[in-house]
Amino acid sequence: MSDRVVMVGAGYWSQFQVEGWRDAGSPLAAICNRHIDNARQLAARYGVPKCYDDIEAMLDAEKPTLVDVCLPPVAQEAAVRASLQRRLPTICQKPFGIDLKQAEAMTAMAEAAGVPLVVHENFRFTPWFRECRRLIDDGFFGRVHGISFRLRPGDGQGPDAYLDRQPYFQQMPEFLVRETAVHFIDTFRFLMGEVRAVTARLRKLNPVIAGEDAGLLIFEFDDDRTGLFDGNRLNEHKAENLRRTMGEMWLEGERGVMRLDGDARLWWKPHGATEAEHAYHPGGRGVFGGASLALQAHVLAHLRQGTPLENGARDYLNNLHVQAALYHSHASGQRVSMATFDPHQP
Repeated sequence: MSDRVVMVGAGYWSQFQVEGWRDAGSPLAAICNRHIDNARQLAARYGVPKCYDDIEAMLDAEKPTLVDVCLPPVAQEAAVRASLQRRLPTICQKPFGIDLKQAEAMTAMAEAAGVPLVVHENFRFTPWFRECRRLIDDGFFGRVHGISFRLRPGDGQGPDAYLDRQPYFQQMPEFLVRETAVHFIDTFRFLMGEVRAVTARLRKLNPVIAGEDAGLLIFEFDDDRTGLFDGNRLNEHKAENLRRTMGEMWLEGERGVMRLDGDARLWWKPHGATEAEHAYHPGGRGVFGGASLALQAHVLAHLRQGTPLENGARDYLNNLHVQAALYHSHASGQRVSMATFDPHQP
C-alpha cells in the first residue's frame, strides 16, 4: 500500500514539512488548518490537492496512512487525539505538548492505540551530527569525553524579535530551553548517551519577551563525559546563513577535536597537528541541511520496512525530563541528579 500523508497546520514551519514530504516522494494528500485560507495558500504554493478546516472530516475523508501534526503546543493534543483514535501513525511537532503531563498523556494514548507517535525533533538528523555519530561508532575519536555547543543565531534582537516568523515565542514563559536548547538535549543524548546530571544558569537579555533567552547548561554523562551548551539568541556567530547550524560545536576525544563552524563545515584537529577540513556531505536543500526531510524519510522507512525508529514519544520523554531538571537547577541554584529528580514535582 502506498503512503498517504496529510498534515494539520499551516503556520511558519509547515512549509518545511510540505517540502520534506514532497522530496521524500510522498507529497501531501491534504492540509487542514482552522483558518482555511492559510491552508489554501500553502496548498496552492506546493500543489497540495485538498484543504480542510476540520481535522476529523479530513481524516475520515482522506483515509491517510500517516498524519503530520505541525502545530504549536497549545493546539497539538486535539489533533493528536483525533489521529490516534483512528489508529493512525502520527508525527507531532516540538515543543511536545503544553507541559510534561500532556506529553505523557499523548504518549500513553499512542501506546494504547498500538501505533507510532514520533516527535519531530530533527537536529539529530542534520548531516553534521550524523557524520559525528558515524565517526564515534567507527572509533575515529578514540574515547569521546566532551561536547560543547555555542548557540548564537542572532534572531532575538529588539522589540520585534520573532514577530515575523513565530510570534508566540515572545509569550512563552519558558523559552530558550523549552523551544531551542531541547534540540541540543536530544542531540547530546544522540552523541554522548543518557544524561546523568545537569546544572543550569538562565537569563533574559531581551526585555520584550516573557521567558529566558540566554543560558549556560552543563551536562554530565556516563564515563566522566561532559557537555556544555552556551546559548543566547541575541548575538551572532560567523556564518553566511545564521540559521543553518545556529552556532558552533566542539566534539572532543582522546585523539583530537572536531569543530563544526557556522557554514556546516567540519574541521579535525588531531593532537600535535594542524587543523584541516574533514570532508563529508553537508546536506542538500531544505532547512538545517535537509534535517526535516531526513526525519520524515526515516519515519517512512520505519512504516514501510520496520527499521528502528528514533524519537518515538516514549524515548522523547527523556528529553523533557532533562528539560525539567534544567529549569529546576536554575530555580534551586543546585546541580540536579537525574537518578533522584522527580520531574512531576514543582
